Amino acid sequence: AIYPFAKRFTWWPQVFLGLAFNWGALLAWTAQTGSLGWPAAILYVAGISWTLFYDTIYAHQDREDDELIGVKSTARLFGDNSENWLRGFLVASVVLMSLAIIYALAPLANPLTLSLGLAGAWAFGAHLNWQLGRLNINDGAVCLRLFRSNRDAGLIVVLIFAAALLV
Repeated sequence: AIYPFAKRFTWWPQVFLGLAFNWGALLAWTAQTGSLGWPAAILYVAGISWTLFYDTIYAHQDREDDELIGVKSTARLFGDNSENWLRGFLVASVVLMSLAIIYALAPLANPLTLSLGLAGAWAFGAHLNWQLGRLNINDGAVCLRLFRSNRDAGLIVVLIFAAALLV
């Protein structure tokens, strides 16, 4: 409930969305292991970075209306420099996800499982990079289509992680 309200007092409301949406990484890890660990915390921050990526793209659809009514967003804050910021969020997401995978799997997993896990992070990053290659922040339809394609980004990770569990 804080995300819509955050648009009234910060240029970074997407951080609040990320804090809420990615809470599951902490909960799932704790439920599985019985304690909070570094892999979960790192994955949580990776998820927040991904949320900043996709919701900034989404916010570009509403940029003009948001300006008229005084609503803040990272899309308005970054403006024409959004692609550089998005690239930073992409890199942060992939690097942090990779670190979480290494911390979680290196002590326990065979090299193939670890390699597949890392391949999931890199394939995820490739999909985000594909989105950046098609981004036009001034075309709301393109922004919406790219925002929706983040479902595929998440699916890529899940499918490759599932394959890693089978080896």
